[in-house]
Amino acid sequence: MEQVPFIKMHGLGNDFVVLDARETPIPVSSDQAAAIADRRFGVGCDQLIVLEKAKSDIADVFVRFLNSDGGESLACGNGTRCIASLLMAESTADHLIVETGAGLLDAEIGADGLVTVDMGPAKLDWREIPLSEAVDTLHVPVGAGPLEDAVCVSMGNPHAVFFVDDAEAVQIEVFGPVVETHKTFPEFTNVEAASVNADGSIRMRVWERGAGVTLACGSGACATLVAAVRRGLIDGRKADIIVDGGTLTVEWLPDNNVLLTGPVATSYTGLLDPRFLNGGGA
Repeated sequence: MEQVPFIKMHGLGNDFVVLDARETPIPVSSDQAAAIADRRFGVGCDQLIVLEKAKSDIADVFVRFLNSDGGESLACGNGTRCIASLLMAESTADHLIVETGAGLLDAEIGADGLVTVDMGPAKLDWREIPLSEAVDTLHVPVGAGPLEDAVCVSMGNPHAVFFVDDAEAVQIEVFGPVVETHKTFPEFTNVEAASVNADGSIRMRVWERGAGVTLACGSGACATLVAAVRRGLIDGRKADIIVDGGTLTVEWLPDNNVLLTGPVATSYTGLLDPRFLNGGGA
């Protein structure tokens, strides 16, 4: 196998290695994805993204998301925004449809260069998140340390949102993994610690399932906004979500779909040593 081109992109520091398999298939195993994502021995990223030919007649591309531990995720908000930006630049279009394991997602780029993705409906039923037993998802009795009384939401992947007095004071790297693997979550979960500011913005920190602490999480920002609206913690259904890497804007529409808006950037391009795709790292 020859060297494989890749693109390194990020959305507010939530970073991705992108492989384009639309023309030539690139099989990637869990172990290979983890090797590429390794920040010391690989390229380094929160998620590996593989572009494939669309399965749907109305989609422009099918996207696979592989976490840094090699596990697959059906949805990734910032990753979807990065891919939408990349493909819109290729075609000079200002709108396209990204097909993911979680469904078809509409994306567009604004005059300000910010990319918006319609992340689809927020799922609030315990079966859809999923949880291990029937429970009111507005008050889920699970937690660790200062994290307690979760609001659970699925944005194509599960989230447990905890509202605290000061999100920055929470040791998310300590308590996040405890909640992630709790028996309440049969598919494990992403974990957000959030605090509402006086101006209505929300400070959020995240422990991502299969990736750990990241600087931003698009689906987590969406889940946090939905959770805040459900709890009556903000006015309206739109807010800026301040993550470690910057600010995302989220709006929960009356039709239940959630819009995610923010910047994206390309860091660099490179060539992947074929040994990464032949059973191990370089």
